[in-house]
Amino acid sequence: MNSSEWLQTILFFIILLSLTKPIGIFMAHVYQGERTFLSPVLVPFERLIYRICGVRTEEDMDWKRYATSMLFFNLMLFGALFVMLLTQHLLPLNPQNIPAFPWQQALNTAVSFTTNTNWQSYSGEQSVSYFTQMTGIAVHNFVSAATGMAIVIALIRGFVGRKTSIIGNFWVDMTRGTLYILLPFSMIAAIFLVSQGVIQNFNAYKTVPLVQMTASHREVTIPMGPVASQEAIKELGTNGGGFFNANSAHPFENPTPLSNFVEMLLILLIPAGLTHTFGLMVGNPRQGWGLLAAMLFLLLSAFGTLQWAESNGNPLVAKMGVSGVNMEGKDVRFGLAGSSLFTVSTTGTSCGAVNTMHDSLTPIGGMIPLSLILTGEVVFGGVGSGLYTMLAFSIIAVFVSGLMIGRTPEYLGKKIEVREMWISILVILTAGVSVLVLSGIAMVTPSAIASMANPGAHGLSEILYAFASMSNNNGSAFAGLNANVNFYNLFGSAAMLLGRYVPAVAVLAMAGSLAEKKHTPPSLGTLPTDRAPFVVWLTLVIIIIGALTFFPALALGPIVEQLMMAGRA
Repeated sequence: MNSSEWLQTILFFIILLSLTKPIGIFMAHVYQGERTFLSPVLVPFERLIYRICGVRTEEDMDWKRYATSMLFFNLMLFGALFVMLLTQHLLPLNPQNIPAFPWQQALNTAVSFTTNTNWQSYSGEQSVSYFTQMTGIAVHNFVSAATGMAIVIALIRGFVGRKTSIIGNFWVDMTRGTLYILLPFSMIAAIFLVSQGVIQNFNAYKTVPLVQMTASHREVTIPMGPVASQEAIKELGTNGGGFFNANSAHPFENPTPLSNFVEMLLILLIPAGLTHTFGLMVGNPRQGWGLLAAMLFLLLSAFGTLQWAESNGNPLVAKMGVSGVNMEGKDVRFGLAGSSLFTVSTTGTSCGAVNTMHDSLTPIGGMIPLSLILTGEVVFGGVGSGLYTMLAFSIIAVFVSGLMIGRTPEYLGKKIEVREMWISILVILTAGVSVLVLSGIAMVTPSAIASMANPGAHGLSEILYAFASMSNNNGSAFAGLNANVNFYNLFGSAAMLLGRYVPAVAVLAMAGSLAEKKHTPPSLGTLPTDRAPFVVWLTLVIIIIGALTFFPALALGPIVEQLMMAGRA
């Protein structure tokens, strides 16, 4: 990297870490119902929402009722978006007269945005009306993010609870997460993005003459739309669905290096802040800093490896006399560092927004975002979902270490028993099993194989990436795969549902189980989980589980492709 790229990268992490504590404190106050600087303005609106919806804020829920409320709410939102996609040609704010979705694609898209995946088998500017973007997709960007945040807060209450079945009120957590956190931050971010050149309008698409005309191409159509408002929550809520097909590589979504810098911060801001929220709510901020340290180590390792792989370039291209950095599929506005950092940020979380064509990365370079997704996106993970997956890894790490010393493991004063261990395994392995099983089915299904633009190892990587992205609710893709066929629309919907709701319900069950346990004071035999040795052990557990689960698949895909590329050079 040159000096400006070093400066940009260092500055990025300094700002991220400096914001982690204040954002974490603010979110802790919000979810504990304490006064914040926004309370004078927003408390009347909060009370009005409860009055209109009939929510009794003093009525707490056990985990079963909390999970039922979450599933019911998400089902209703799914149904609304599904119907909207099927009828958008009849709805207002459709100046381009965009037709309705086929039902298979409508099903896939509605599932995608309900589950915070935001996988897109369509081109946004050609397939979705302004009405659907604003009242369907943008709304889901808020509520799916708030759902993940509510679930992790319920889990934290499980650690804090003492012989109780209560883990909070889902409707209150959803309202506070949306009203106090997602909406204000998104409004500020949207205004900033507009200042950088991100568009925000309801104009019809514009047709303008080309500067350099040819006999067959004399004009071009420029899409318009309310982009800035959706771009802000797309990044902040780790959603990732692009208003345009080119996503955050499109100049109307991400016009400047500064907008690129801020969008990366938005992606990591809430997941990083939630680690400190966790530490504050359990009464030990060092616990949150330890989780943050593990996340940072994995993110920086991924960034360094990706930067190295792309800096070395492609030896086959070098044989043609073009050596140096692999800039294929990257935007020169952002440079290699800005592209690499965005890539690991969006795949380390469940965001899926892209400013780089991942399909154009070198094989090892492409393996990095794929590996980040496959490890459950705990670096830093989606808003809420990343932290509760990291806590599941922590429980496994504590359990294994307890077995080593012959003592019942404890984590945050709660004894970790067989029930919590099985739930943690379910949280971690559900998406992984889905990826491997569905990828195997795809490799023997003619329509799925026909969708690959590239044969051989790279084609396998395309399919593996697709199901990894859907099962782990990321949404990015190796764009060489045509996913708009019935196989991927239907099996992808199943992958997204399994990857989102099996872990979510399991986490709520664990919250209920932990809340019912008594608090056990630490003793000489208790493993300290707020110190560096545990952070190292936790990091190793994540790497080992990921390697044991996915190394054979990676060996057949990007690793063998890298060896083939080097051998041909």
